[in-house]
Amino acid sequence: MKRKPIIYILLLIIGLFVFAAVFAPLLSPYSPDAQNLCAGLSGPSVSHPLGQDKLGRDVLSRMIFGARVSLLVGLSVVLISLFAGFLIGAISGVFGGILDQVMMRIIDLLMAFPGILLAIALAAVLGPGIGNVIFALSLLGWVGYARLVRGQVLVEREKAYFESARALGAGWVRIIFRHLVPNLAGPVLVQASFGIAGAILAEASLSFLGLGTQKIPSFGSLLSHGINFLRTAPHLTIFPGLAVFLLVISFNLLGDFIADYLRVENKIKS
Repeated sequence: MKRKPIIYILLLIIGLFVFAAVFAPLLSPYSPDAQNLCAGLSGPSVSHPLGQDKLGRDVLSRMIFGARVSLLVGLSVVLISLFAGFLIGAISGVFGGILDQVMMRIIDLLMAFPGILLAIALAAVLGPGIGNVIFALSLLGWVGYARLVRGQVLVEREKAYFESARALGAGWVRIIFRHLVPNLAGPVLVQASFGIAGAILAEASLSFLGLGTQKIPSFGSLLSHGINFLRTAPHLTIFPGLAVFLLVISFNLLGDFIADYLRVENKIKS
């Protein structure tokens, strides 16, 4: 971290978004739904630092609540996908044989479908809502984790500690959660960092298309509402777009730095 001080900036950006999401009702200067039609499309000012939308609603307040939606969807999708993918990948890699072949063919079949298109179709069928968006993004989100974990397990099976645990009579559950989980935490953490960024971007895309949450503002819905006023009120798209950009690039770069750190650690150990 001393060699790459930009990590502190990334953690600060992510921390600010998390802080805003957790304490949104306290930090928001106005209610996100409070309207002032006389001040519609007003630009940034002292009382409204990020301007107001068509209905005179404060953009800053709506973006603070939008951070809550983006992070909630991103973390939920990653946690669900990680849990399912880790179990499936670990079981497939540990037992091998026909079970492994069947699971891999199913995963290959699922990976043939474009994830975002399937999410759009599911969200359109199920209707708008945070729960439906999380379900739609998680349905294929676990596939990448399963392939990653399965590949890592095949490597770990050849190591001495794995054989020692089996020789001492350790059960498969103990081996998976006591031995494999700590040894696979690094690569999975890197994948999870990229997964959060992808889920945030996917949620913004669905909300932009009107398939996300409707009751609570999100970055995607803010962009969708502001795209019609791109010339007359560019602040309606600039600030939400910048927020999505900062969140996505921060998690992606953080994942890169974690991967670099793990490579250095592996070289030192070897």
